[in-house]
Amino acid sequence: MNRTRRQALLAGGSIGAAALLSACGGGNTASSPADSTAGTPRKGGTLRVGALGRASATTRDPHGVQGNESDYLIIALVHDTLTAPGAKENTVGRLASGWKSSDDLKTWRFTLAKGAAFHDGSPVTSDDVVWSLRRLRGTPAGAGRLPGIRAENITADGRDTVVLVSDAANAELPLLTRLSTFVLKKNTPDKEVAKAPGTGPFRLDWYRDGNARLLRNDTWYGGQVHLDAVEVTMFENPQAMANALLGGQIDLASNVGAVAARTAASRKDIQLVRRPDDMAMPIVMRTADGPFADVRVREAMKLVVDREAMVKQVLSGYGTVANDILGTGDPAYAKDVPQRRRNLDRAAKLLREADFDLSRTYELVTTEDIPGLAESATLFAHQAREAGVKVKVVKQESGAFYDKTWLKGEFYTNYWGTNDSVVFFASKTMVTGAGQNEAGWSEPRFDDTYRQVVGTADRTARATALRELQRIEHEKSGYLLWGMADGIDLAGPTVRALPRLPGYGRVRLENVWLAR
Repeated sequence: MNRTRRQALLAGGSIGAAALLSACGGGNTASSPADSTAGTPRKGGTLRVGALGRASATTRDPHGVQGNESDYLIIALVHDTLTAPGAKENTVGRLASGWKSSDDLKTWRFTLAKGAAFHDGSPVTSDDVVWSLRRLRGTPAGAGRLPGIRAENITADGRDTVVLVSDAANAELPLLTRLSTFVLKKNTPDKEVAKAPGTGPFRLDWYRDGNARLLRNDTWYGGQVHLDAVEVTMFENPQAMANALLGGQIDLASNVGAVAARTAASRKDIQLVRRPDDMAMPIVMRTADGPFADVRVREAMKLVVDREAMVKQVLSGYGTVANDILGTGDPAYAKDVPQRRRNLDRAAKLLREADFDLSRTYELVTTEDIPGLAESATLFAHQAREAGVKVKVVKQESGAFYDKTWLKGEFYTNYWGTNDSVVFFASKTMVTGAGQNEAGWSEPRFDDTYRQVVGTADRTARATALRELQRIEHEKSGYLLWGMADGIDLAGPTVRALPRLPGYGRVRLENVWLAR
C-alpha cells in the first residue's frame, strides 16, 4: 500500500473524518436499510462511484505516487497485484495463485494464476512480473516495497514462476506483495504506462482529469464479473460527493466521512458501511535530528495529546483511541502494552529535562488530503498550548507536501489506510534505512527484534518478539498515533455485494452487482 497517499478536506465547518486505502484485512460492521447481500447476482449495469482526489495530484502510473483515492481505485481495478488482503487470512492469492518458501525463509517462489492474461489477450508471464517488480523498486514510491530484496534477486523460473530471494529470512514476504505490485507488460515505456493493458477485472475505456470509465473484462482469470462498467468520478471534498449520492448522481460514495454519514443516517434508501479502525492519522516527529531527536521530547508530545478529545472532535466519535503503535488491526496487536494517557505534569517535567526550547514556535505541517487531517493538527496545536508548547499549523498542498515535507520534515501529519499488520509498518516505515522511514528513526534494538520476528516460522517465538517490537515502538518511535478512524462508505439501495474489507480489499469491485 503505497506511501503515497490519498484524498480531500471535509467541507462545511464541522470536524469530520474518513478512512483511506490502505491495504488489508480487519473487522467491519455494516448497517443498512437494504440487504446488500440479498438476491441472485444480476449481470449488467454501470456502477457510478465517487472517490476523493485533487486535480493537482492525479497520476496514471501504477508504480507512481498515488495521492488520490480516485486514481488508486482506477489502477486497482485495471491492474492486479500478486496477492491481496483476505477476509479470513491476511494474505490471499491474486495474480499469484500460490507461493512457497525455502526452509531458511529467504527464497520465495510465486506461481502465477492459470489463464492470467493482459487485456490485449497476451498471457502474463514471469518475465512480465519480474520486469514490473524491478521497475516498482526503482520508483520513488516503490523504493521500500520489497525490503531486503535486490533487483537482481527477482528472477523468473520458467513462464509461470517468479523467484524472490531476500538478503535475510522473511516469513512475511507474501504479505508485503499485496498493495502495489501491479504488473505491466515487460518493457512498457514510461510514457505509455498510463494506457498500458492491465490484467484486472476491468479494462480502461477512457480517463479524463481523474475521472474514468472502465469496462468489464470478460476473460478475467479471476472469475465472472457482473457489472458492465464502472464509472469513477473524482470529488475534491466528501460533502460534495455525499450530495451527489443523495441526489442520485452516483451509486457509491467511497470513504465519505462521519459528517456525511450522519446526514444520510435517516435516509432509508441509503446503505451505510462502517469499517472500524480503518485509517491511522499519526503525527510524525523527526528523530534523526532537530527538536524531536530527544526521546524525552517525543514522549512529552505523546503525553500532551488528549486522545479521547481527538477521537470525539476530529472523528466525530467514528473511531477509537490508539496507543502510538501502528497496525491496530493485527491479530497480534499488543493490547497489553499500557495505554498512554494525557499527563501534562509529566510532559512538562520531560521537556525541562530535555532543555526543550519553549520560546520557539514549532510548525506542524499538514494537508487537506483526507477529512479530519488538518483538523487533527489544529486541535493538537490547541492542546499543546496547554502544556506551554507553541505550535503553528501550516497547510500544504498535497504535491508540495510530498515533494518538500514527507520523509524530510521535522513535524507533520500523515495518514495510512493499512492497518492489519504491525510487521508491514515496521518494514516500511521504522526499520533503519526503510524506504518510507517517515521519522528518520534508527533504533538497533528495534531492528534486531524485527529480524527475529520475520526470521522465524515458530509461532511462539514470533509472538514474543512481535510484542517486544511493539513495546519498543511505543516507547521510542517518532509516531504519535492518537486514534484510528472508521472507514465509511455510502451506497444507493440497488448496490449489492459491496466489499467489506478496508484498503485494497475495499476497492475490489468485481463481485458487485446492481439489483434493478
